[in-house]
Amino acid sequence: MPRNKFQKIVFGVIMSYTMAFGMELYNTAINMGISLQPGGFSHLTWSAVESSMKEMTVMGVAVLIISELVGNRMGQRFMQKHTTDSDSLYFHQLMRQAGTVVAMCPIMSMLASVVFFIIGQRLPLTQLPVIWIGTVFKNFPMAFFWNMFAAAPFAHWFFKAIFPQKKRETDALMGGAELAN
Repeated sequence: MPRNKFQKIVFGVIMSYTMAFGMELYNTAINMGISLQPGGFSHLTWSAVESSMKEMTVMGVAVLIISELVGNRMGQRFMQKHTTDSDSLYFHQLMRQAGTVVAMCPIMSMLASVVFFIIGQRLPLTQLPVIWIGTVFKNFPMAFFWNMFAAAPFAHWFFKAIFPQKKRETDALMGGAELAN
């Protein structure tokens, strides 16, 4: 996928903001009580989307920075530990994505716990460990499935629309299953 530093940055921005949007929308809907209504998330409102977009602008930057500093490297290590050279490139990609979520979700949950609960709601710092654990429990399933089935496929599609590859390059990568997260 990304062939140079500029493309890597563009892909990172697309992926970071796509993840931030999905997670912010999920958490905003929960905080607004939408998930408790009959029909659950089917009752999502434009006000929830608007609120999520505002929070996404800040959290997207945090995701981008943290993924560059820690998340992508840990995802790469996870992939290397759980794959072999004989595994398909697509499986490598999925394992890298999974490893990135395993690293990023606890880190971003800590950041969110501090910003939204300790600072935002002025809860005592002694509550941070249990708030953080609860936040990880709540966010990990969404982060995993959002990454695997929405954010990464969208980011790959959008990136390819901006930077089309030659057919030979795509064929060489087994029908487009690149090794990027």
